[in-house]
Amino acid sequence: MSRLHAENHLINRVGWLRAAVLGANDGIISTASLMVGVATAASSSSEVLLTGIAGLVAGSMSMAAGEYVSVSSQADTERADLGRERRELETDRDAELEELAAIYVGRGVEPVLARRVAEQLMAKDALGAHARDELGISEAISANPIQAALTSAATFAAGAALPILAALVAPRAALVPSVFGASLVVLALLGAIGAKAGGADMLKPTARVAFWGAFAMGVTAVIGALIGKSV
Repeated sequence: MSRLHAENHLINRVGWLRAAVLGANDGIISTASLMVGVATAASSSSEVLLTGIAGLVAGSMSMAAGEYVSVSSQADTERADLGRERRELETDRDAELEELAAIYVGRGVEPVLARRVAEQLMAKDALGAHARDELGISEAISANPIQAALTSAATFAAGAALPILAALVAPRAALVPSVFGASLVVLALLGAIGAKAGGADMLKPTARVAFWGAFAMGVTAVIGALIGKSV
């Protein structure tokens, strides 16, 4: 007799992984870019640090609020679709059965077997079957606004703290390259960790994150230097 083995699918990580990677990357890039831009405008170290702290606080709150609103909208849509599907099951169950069977036929199941499968699934959990196979809603990817908001805020703050720490330990003359270099190293590391956790190849995500981080900080540095000379 064969034994069922437990499987840990990577798709189960998609909700928290997306929010965590987005929050940390945004925290590093936005805060480091702000600090580099202010630093190249010939500001003092204390002003650069203050800019970083302000960016950390404001960014964390913005990420939490934005993620909560965004994911709540997704959750509202899911609830509306489920409510509509529930009403359709109550008023025209036969049509819903045919609809579910047609989905399985479209996936390659023979019509007679597809109808039998649809009947059995609907007998156990009609709404769950339609949510999964018709609407594409499953527990693994279902929206969780609070989890996404807290994850985004925490990871943004953690990411934003890194360029601030780099600025704290670096002398004023080396502040810009220190923040720039430390941020790029951590961004590349986060890209590799995120790719590894998601089961993807690490090279492309790492290079992509590092490139756009360097681009953002470089553009901000140029703008800061130009403004610093003109003011």
